[in-house]
Amino acid sequence: QVQLVESGGGLVQPGESLRLSCAASGITFSFYTVGWYRQAPGKQRELVATITRGEATTYADSVKGRFTISRDNGKNTVYLEMNSLKPEDTAVYYCNARHRIVTSTEYWGQGTQVTVSS
Repeated sequence: QVQLVESGGGLVQPGESLRLSCAASGITFSFYTVGWYRQAPGKQRELVATITRGEATTYADSVKGRFTISRDNGKNTVYLEMNSLKPEDTAVYYCNARHRIVTSTEYWGQGTQVTVSS
């Protein structure tokens, strides 16, 4: 059974930082490109960042320079370090794992809420 379990969300003030984690089980983690997506109320889910097995990264323009994605294949975990948070970063953040060859094979976590508010 495949599971992606996110943690680390919460309520922070603008300018503060959070670190999200996503622990995967039931998959050969290194075979997957992993990433983070987010969905704000009333909006579509959008890409935040992805990282390949070879640690090539992509970022949404809105988070470049503030967010950093990383992965630890030994721990089957992907991280999202979020700095200089803004109210517009408020959303449910979802972990995603997509097979690097069979790209139709993908899994999602249950989501973790991030709220940025003063």
